[in-house]
Amino acid sequence: MRSTTKRWRRRTLAVATSTLAAGAFLVAAHPQAGGAAPPAVPEVADQVPQLTEAGVTGGPASISGGGTSTSADRSVCAPGAHWLRVRFTELSLHGNDSVTLTGSSAGSYTLTSRHWPGKAFHTRAFEGDCVRVSAALSDPASRFAIDAYQAGDRPLAAATTTVAAVGDVCGSSCNQTAPLIKNMNPQALILAGDNAYSSGTLSEYKNNYDPYYGQFKAITYPTPGNHEYNTSGASGYFDYFGSRAGERGKGYYSFDVGDWHFVALNSNITRSTGSAQETWLKNDLAASTKPCTAAFFHHPRFSRGTHGDDSSVTPFFQALYNAKADLIVVGHDHNYQRYAPSRPDGTRDDANGVRELLIGTGGRGYYNFDQSSAAVQEAGNTNTFGVGKLTLSATDYRSDFVPVSGRTFTDTATGKCKKAASSPAFSVGTTPSSVSVKPGGTASVTVNVGSTGGFTAATALSVSGLPSGVTGTISPSSVTPPANGTATATLTLTASDTASGSAAATVTGTSGSTTQTAKVTVSVGAAGGEAFADDFETDKGWRLNAAGSDTATAGKWERGDPEQTTSTYSNQIKQRGDTTSGVNCLVTGRLAGSEYGVNDLDGGASSMASPAFTVPAGGKLTFSYTFAHGDNATSADYLRIRVLDGTTPTTVFEKTGSATEVAGVWQNATADLSSFAGRSVRLLVEAADASTASLWESAVDDIRVTA
Repeated sequence: MRSTTKRWRRRTLAVATSTLAAGAFLVAAHPQAGGAAPPAVPEVADQVPQLTEAGVTGGPASISGGGTSTSADRSVCAPGAHWLRVRFTELSLHGNDSVTLTGSSAGSYTLTSRHWPGKAFHTRAFEGDCVRVSAALSDPASRFAIDAYQAGDRPLAAATTTVAAVGDVCGSSCNQTAPLIKNMNPQALILAGDNAYSSGTLSEYKNNYDPYYGQFKAITYPTPGNHEYNTSGASGYFDYFGSRAGERGKGYYSFDVGDWHFVALNSNITRSTGSAQETWLKNDLAASTKPCTAAFFHHPRFSRGTHGDDSSVTPFFQALYNAKADLIVVGHDHNYQRYAPSRPDGTRDDANGVRELLIGTGGRGYYNFDQSSAAVQEAGNTNTFGVGKLTLSATDYRSDFVPVSGRTFTDTATGKCKKAASSPAFSVGTTPSSVSVKPGGTASVTVNVGSTGGFTAATALSVSGLPSGVTGTISPSSVTPPANGTATATLTLTASDTASGSAAATVTGTSGSTTQTAKVTVSVGAAGGEAFADDFETDKGWRLNAAGSDTATAGKWERGDPEQTTSTYSNQIKQRGDTTSGVNCLVTGRLAGSEYGVNDLDGGASSMASPAFTVPAGGKLTFSYTFAHGDNATSADYLRIRVLDGTTPTTVFEKTGSATEVAGVWQNATADLSSFAGRSVRLLVEAADASTASLWESAVDDIRVTA
């Protein structure tokens, strides 16, 4: 519902929250439309800040593990998302223990003891709408916990962030460069030092810097220059920026922007090999899981300007080179210089070198090119103020020099992140990661083959390790994913009448000499004629908007633990906070609303499609349901279940709205499916807030198809 059309705008809700048990399977809330900010998740005391790309949403998750006990793989999911990253609030791994994360479409990464011990952090992004979490723990002291996720509404390759970069700022001309930053609308502004001339006093920050750049303070990540240290201990700098400048006296820190890790360094204090700062830098770089890395500080390793090359920052450059960093941004010389990817000694190295951008053009004078440099300068300018614009993705970057109004010099460079997937490769994933099949019945699993680095080769698929009496057929048996895209196949599991047991089966993809695998837990359930059953406590492969025709903008179907919502207008429970079994069900927008009409279904129809199953002779569908609406509902609003036979849908159950207040009550229903006997079908659970905006809540639980 659009709030501008709601006639109940001032009504409020009494809200009861719920929690998820640690280690439970979770399908996270579907991202809200319109690029809204992610729902609030708990803050933690010590974390690596994470800035997000535009259009990113998210919410809570709950997976944890520890000790020597073993558990099945678990997943965090956001149905319909293009990619996910998850937040660890604890990762304490010992010995050879590890936690491996795998995207349902592409991408895999293994976390070890070096990754952010003692800190909360967000991982790199993984393609697909689920991330599978696989723990290999043998040390009793090992622990991990995931409490939140972020999800992208566009392909990962298109999920970019913008970072503005400049040094040597105010100066007499920073009034010219500040408008450039405002027009960029960046997620972050990084400063390469000498921000407030000429001594970086607090009064100079307030009088020279703040009138122009103070508007960006909330997104600014600074470093100090030599002029800041004209004031003892750079006290004006630390007083002005506060905690954003890092720990007082140190001034080095790190943060993440999208899939980039940024490191702010202080080139005015001890920086030699083995120093506290250099040791911190190496540990910080080793802890990061991001595929792309940038650093920024004041003094340039390479410069043809008046100050020339500065070998004292070689330990910084060496640590960054060893960690396969991609960019360094510096200032000090009042001009613009772009260098070829280089080794610490200046030797050009296009494969492993780090590119330095010297952007000392924020608004303080000009310096000529009157020195030689050990590195290769690719571009430069000595008479144009401007700001660097970094456009960053999970695999590459683009750097643009943006000049002030009236000047014409520009420069552009691009590059690939060295730790991102750049060579052709593929990954294999399964959805769901666990499935149950009845003796004499069938079940299906979607196999995803994801391409990275432009991989486009045929990939043969096979399955092994199934329980006794269960056979598996993958169709098609070979797929060719599009470059940086995903191809799918269907694994059909068929159980004999005497099948039994449970096993972690292996799906293998083979292309040339390369193989990739994925696990799917297959369990043979009790006999009893059930062709399909789901209590929604685990992910059995329902797909949101499978036909791609849904129109709902909020409150879409999801599997999860519903939160009770009570209307203070009618004093009725609209969304139930319970289920008919377990803790999860299918529900339209499981979260409670902050006011009347929030987190209900809005904007049109939403649908969830089940895995395929074969209807037995005399097939009967049984399920539990609840629906509720306000007195503004119409007969165009509905809860509906249809049988999808190929592409032909047949409605077998429907409840519609009316102009009366209806409370949510769990009820039971049945439907005759005998006309579909012997056919492979899917169930389509649908709900709609159609015609005019209205309050609509619905949920479904304990679906069974029996003979």
